[in-house]
Amino acid sequence: MLHPNQFEVNEAWIAFRLNNEPIRTERDGNFNCIALMDAASCFILSSELIPETVEEPSLDACRRLLKSAERHKQQLPKTLFIPRGDDADLLTSEAAQQNIDVVRVPESELFIFIEDARQGFAERFEKAPL
Repeated sequence: MLHPNQFEVNEAWIAFRLNNEPIRTERDGNFNCIALMDAASCFILSSELIPETVEEPSLDACRRLLKSAERHKQQLPKTLFIPRGDDADLLTSEAAQQNIDVVRVPESELFIFIEDARQGFAERFEKAPL
């Protein structure tokens, strides 16, 4: 089982869907929020809103996600964890291009990292249309 104390800050990041339910907007439709989190600190480094109608973030969105997190930390991680079953082929490919090892794990192994972030996000954004 993975745990934050297994990692040094910026050694590994986690890519995951932050929202439990689609983010509903009156004007632009529904979105999912994809986030990158540092595994040691559980700090969210970057996020991207992705239309619910697409299966996975575009290559441009993947690049923005990684670039934004890199600017924040001034470096890229050695490892990127992605939940199995998530459509993340483009993110996996872009991470590999950046020499980041991608490890697919059951989402249940990531709960200790992401559960609080999801709960806080739900309390703030999943109540009413934006």
